[in-house]
Amino acid sequence: MVFVAVVQMKSSEDKQDNLQQSVEYIKQAAAAPNKASMVCFPEFQMAFSPSTQRASELSKLAETIRGNFVTTLRRAAKADRVEVLATLYEKAVGNRVYDTAVVISNKGTITSVYRKLHLYDALGFKESKKLIPGKKLVGPAKTAAGNIGVLICYDIRFPELSRLLTAKGARVLVAPSGWVQGPMKEEHWQTMLKARAIENGSYVIAPDQVGNIYAGRSMVIDPFGVVCLDMDQREGMEIVEIDLAKIAKVRQSLPLLKNRRTDIYRLETR
Repeated sequence: MVFVAVVQMKSSEDKQDNLQQSVEYIKQAAAAPNKASMVCFPEFQMAFSPSTQRASELSKLAETIRGNFVTTLRRAAKADRVEVLATLYEKAVGNRVYDTAVVISNKGTITSVYRKLHLYDALGFKESKKLIPGKKLVGPAKTAAGNIGVLICYDIRFPELSRLLTAKGARVLVAPSGWVQGPMKEEHWQTMLKARAIENGSYVIAPDQVGNIYAGRSMVIDPFGVVCLDMDQREGMEIVEIDLAKIAKVRQSLPLLKNRRTDIYRLETR
């Protein structure tokens, strides 16, 4: 059994304010009676980027993974002996930036860097105006919560990504998100999170943004599709118990991964 803290936050346009709040959440998670082994933040943790913000303005706000934003979180992770999954706008080429998630160990080291592969160019949005997609699949990261596969928001809509991560050894899928409100959007969110959990026999941890244009509803789903957490519209942090033994139990009784016809079809990456 391990405890994981899920942060549902309303990021402002003030990067320093969001960073200060993030450090406080890490302290709270470490000081809780059921101390969290890991704290998971949503997408756009660094700042809310309104539609009126130009790509050049967001690029100026962005940092490298060695910049102050991540460095401060690394110090907090080390000081409080807790792992952290954080997100940032990472500097890239030109005026566009990467939408990046980093996994930080409880010693303050960066153990994984994932750049969002699928940009949200759908339903009236065009993330590619400001963002640039990642160029590679990143395998699972070893954490106290088991091997975690990281995907970001819109990636949830592409089941092959979560299956590839699972095939590479992920037992828990973590999907930091900024899920935009809209018709049927909450239904899509809940349905796909449950589907990704059930089809892979994995926990799904999905911290989301709330307020501004976002839907909230941060969730944790167990490997059999049971909802362990639904934060609705509450801003703040919740700590959830993750039963790693349940993953093996569910995968044994419902052996979807074993029953795949890999002699007929297979997932391949370059």
